[in-house]
Amino acid sequence: MTRLPIVALLVLAAPSTAAAQSKAWWGHINVLAHDSMRGRETGSPEHRRAAEYVARAFQRAGLEPAGTDGWFQPVRFQVRRIAEDRSRLALVRDGRTEPLALGTDATINVRGSGTGSVDAPLVFAGYGMRAPEYGLDDFAELDVRGKMVVVLAGVAPEGIPGPAVAAARSAGADAIQAGGAAGVISIFNPHGDLPWSRYALSRLQPQMRLASDSAPAGPVLLSVVLNPDRAERLFAGSPHRYAALRALADSGAPLPRFALPGRLRATAALREDTAISDNVIGLLPGSDPALKGEYLVLTAHLDHLGVGDPVDGDSIYNGAMDNASGIATLVETAGTLARRMPRLRRPVLFVAVTAEEKGLLGSDYFAGHPTIPSGALVANLNTDMFLPINPLRRLLVNGLEESDLSDDVRRAAGRLDVEVITDPEPERNGFVRSDQFSFIRRGIPALSLKVGFTRESPEHERVLKWRQDRYHGMEDEVGQPVNLQAAAEFNRLYAEVVTEIANRPTRPAWYPTSAFKPEAEGTE
Repeated sequence: MTRLPIVALLVLAAPSTAAAQSKAWWGHINVLAHDSMRGRETGSPEHRRAAEYVARAFQRAGLEPAGTDGWFQPVRFQVRRIAEDRSRLALVRDGRTEPLALGTDATINVRGSGTGSVDAPLVFAGYGMRAPEYGLDDFAELDVRGKMVVVLAGVAPEGIPGPAVAAARSAGADAIQAGGAAGVISIFNPHGDLPWSRYALSRLQPQMRLASDSAPAGPVLLSVVLNPDRAERLFAGSPHRYAALRALADSGAPLPRFALPGRLRATAALREDTAISDNVIGLLPGSDPALKGEYLVLTAHLDHLGVGDPVDGDSIYNGAMDNASGIATLVETAGTLARRMPRLRRPVLFVAVTAEEKGLLGSDYFAGHPTIPSGALVANLNTDMFLPINPLRRLLVNGLEESDLSDDVRRAAGRLDVEVITDPEPERNGFVRSDQFSFIRRGIPALSLKVGFTRESPEHERVLKWRQDRYHGMEDEVGQPVNLQAAAEFNRLYAEVVTEIANRPTRPAWYPTSAFKPEAEGTE
C-alpha cells in the first residue's frame, strides 16, 4: 500500500541536488504507483487513467501524438481466469487419490491451459528442452503421447548460451504439442526471482493473449505448475528422487528421462472475456531528411499486476520500480530531448506499452503493427525496472555483445565516467525477458539498460534481496528506499545513449557473431 509523505521515501544518502533533479521523475512514480491506480492492471479503468496521464505528460514534454487514435494505440485481448471453485488436481497412485490444493500445492496456468478433464500417466522429460545443435534433446525417443510431461522449470543445462535457451524451451514446447501429450507439469524453480508463496498469489489474476492472434494449432494442453516443496510426491516409487534431480539441474548436469508411477487427474475450468488496453505513443521528429525513415523506438511498460488477495491488509500491487520508474524515465527523457538543440537527426518514438506482465503483449502488438511505415523501426531501447537502489558506477546492458548499439552506449557512458558491463547473471536470460524481445524476434537490434553491479558484491546482494522481498509483491511501492542520485545519473545517461543512437550515421546492425542475426536476416 502506498505510504506518504514523500519525505520519508527519498533517501538512500541522496544529496539535495540529486533530489532536486529527480523531483519530477519521482513525482511521476508517486502518481502512477499510488493506491488510486490499483496496480494498473491491463484493461482496467485505472490503467486507462494511467495511460491518459502519460499522454498528457508526453504532450507537455513537446512530443507529437503518434498512435492510431491520437496518443493511443488500442490493443484487444482475450482474457482468461481460472475458476478454482470448479477446478481440481490430484495424483492417483496404487488406487489412492492424493488431492493437490490449488495455490498451496500447485496452480493451473490459464495462459497455457484448455478447459476440460485429464486423467493421464506421467513422464519426466528433464529440462523439457530441445537444442540438438548443442547436443540436447529431452524428447529424443521419449513417448509423450497421452501423458503429462513433467519438467524442471527455469533452469538450463551447462553449455547452452543464454540466447539459445529461449529457443530451446520453445522447441521443447513444440515437441510436447507435436508428440500428442496431454499436458505439462512444470516444477517451479525454488531459486528463481519469486518465492512460491508470492507466485501462488498471482494465480487468480487474468491471463491474456492478443485477440488478433490466431487460435493455437492443435489441442490446447493442460498446464500445471507444481510447488517444489511438493515435488517428491511425483517421484515416489520411481528410481530417482526430486532432490537429487534438482541438485543435478542446479549444477547444469544432464538429466535422466523416465516414466513416473501414477497419474494426474485434473479438471480445469476457465472464465473467458475480452478487454481493450492502450499503448501510448509519442513522436519526437528528427531533423535529418536523409534519416527520416529510420525510427528509434524507446519502450517501457505501463501495466502492472492490479489487485490481489490481501496480505497483511494490503492487496494492491503498486509497481513502483516495476515499472512506474521506467515510465517516469521515458517521460523525463522526452522533455530533455525535445528541449535539446540541435535536434536529434533520427525520429524517436516514445512508447508506453501495455500488457508486459501478460507476456510482452503490448510491445508485441506494436512491433507487429507499428504506427509508422513497416520496416522503419531500426533500433529499440527498453527500460524495465532499472532498480536505482545502488550507486550508478556501472551500467548493465542486456544485449551488449549482440549489436553495434554497444558502441553508442560505450561512447555515452565514457563521457560520464560510467563503466559499461554485460549481464553478470546470464543464467537469468534477461535479454529475452522484457519488451525488447518483441523487437529482437523481428530482427530489430535492441538493448535494455539497468543500474549495474558485479556478481557476489554488496550491490548484488542488495538486488537479490529486493527481488526476494519486493519483486511482483505488494512491497514494490513508493515507500521503499531509492537512491535518487543514481536515478538522476541513470536518466542523464539514458538521454545520452538515446542521443548517440539517434545521431549515428549508420543504421544499427547485429554483430555477425550474434545468435540473433540469423533470425534477423529471416525477418521481413
